[in-house]
Amino acid sequence: MGQGLRGAIGPRAAHLCVDMQHLFGPGGPWPAPWAPRILPVIVELTGRAPARSLFTRFIPPHTAEALPGSWRQLYSKWREVTRQELAPELLDLVPELRRFTPPARLIDKTRYSAFSSPALLPTLAHLGADTLVLSGAETDVCILATLFDAVDYGYRVVVARDAVCSSSDAGHDAVLAMLSQRLSAQVEVADAEEILSAWRTADAA
Repeated sequence: MGQGLRGAIGPRAAHLCVDMQHLFGPGGPWPAPWAPRILPVIVELTGRAPARSLFTRFIPPHTAEALPGSWRQLYSKWREVTRQELAPELLDLVPELRRFTPPARLIDKTRYSAFSSPALLPTLAHLGADTLVLSGAETDVCILATLFDAVDYGYRVVVARDAVCSSSDAGHDAVLAMLSQRLSAQVEVADAEEILSAWRTADAA
């Protein structure tokens, strides 16, 4: 599915991994069953350029009442996910990825898109990033929100097809199909093997 890469990935690329936390892992309140399956692929992507990798963490509010509107509705339904009730360790990155920090950077966010964090754009500017390789969870929620913002900011966006997952197979498949049919001029979808073969890091440049 999708057209693959349109060319080499240069040394200014950054790897942005979204929300690979215990929160979304097996036994967490919002489990994405595929997360363990994609984890080795994310480890491989991170290992290519640890200092150019960024990991987001989704941080819920302390209470449902701390947020307005539909967010309050969401956390009123999922009060067990508010920090008032949630075990703090569930917010941590999975250990296979946490070991990369530092030099990989940690970006906390409270909304779906990684760009909702005030820290992300300055960090990408510091890295001189012109391309974002996206991995993580969930394809049809936080990955989708992040890639739309990345496109709006003008980044080249590459989704690692075998390094993203969702708790909904139908949602995951629908997003990948949509990307190939509607956004193929602005979003590239490719397997990690193809991405790693095309990625020219600074050390190899």
